Amino acid sequence: MYAAFTAASLELFFRVRRFAQYLILAGLVATACGQKSNAPSDFAAQRQLMVQQQLVVRGINNEGVLAAMGKVPREEFVPLELRTETYEDGPLPIGHGQTISQPYIVAFMTQQLQPKPSDRVLEIGTGSGYQAAILAELVKEIYSVEIVEPLAKSAEATLARLGYTNIHIKAGDGYKGWPEEAPFDAIIVTCAPDKVPQPLVDQLKDGGRMVIPVGERFAQELYLLEKKNGQLKESVTLPVRFVPMMRSGSEK
Repeated sequence: MYAAFTAASLELFFRVRRFAQYLILAGLVATACGQKSNAPSDFAAQRQLMVQQQLVVRGINNEGVLAAMGKVPREEFVPLELRTETYEDGPLPIGHGQTISQPYIVAFMTQQLQPKPSDRVLEIGTGSGYQAAILAELVKEIYSVEIVEPLAKSAEATLARLGYTNIHIKAGDGYKGWPEEAPFDAIIVTCAPDKVPQPLVDQLKDGGRMVIPVGERFAQELYLLEKKNGQLKESVTLPVRFVPMMRSGSEK
């Protein structure tokens, strides 16, 4: 399963698919004039199908994670022109060369984190804000860092509109984490560095867990890191493909 693709390949893919969908829609309109689509109830039904057909069958069994995935309106985090594809089994572009990850990847990473109601979680790579919203249903506080300022502002506005008050977002270099709010019970990273950033290790509490993709663009592994007595226990959980971690200024 892949979490993200290159922006260029995604854009070409969705242009072709949207044209094909237009042709299909034209035929449907000719035979079913006046029929409405994309109603909230339609999205709710698609959301439940996604939970059953994409998550449960692949081993997502944490009840809290399944409930959050079935509750959070993913369509609110997807560009308007792509909302008909909200609950398909894949990532979607959200602009600025970034993506919203495949639903299964979001659920898998969340389950690996083993979130607890008392947890304070650091997220690196806010993106659309969807992963933060899922975690916000399960933990006490989310501190999310996004290097692309327009995405940070857009996600913040979306999350505020949806009523989330336990998510804190700032625009900045995620490699550095959020030291002013450290330490964290858990850290989740939704972009891939070539190695685990030491500042993130330093900001993880002893006994905490970090889920992070590591590697080059076409050779990444999703790692689960557990910090015990100051040491990291590493385990590889899944081959993935995320957008690379960006750095600020001369550190890019």
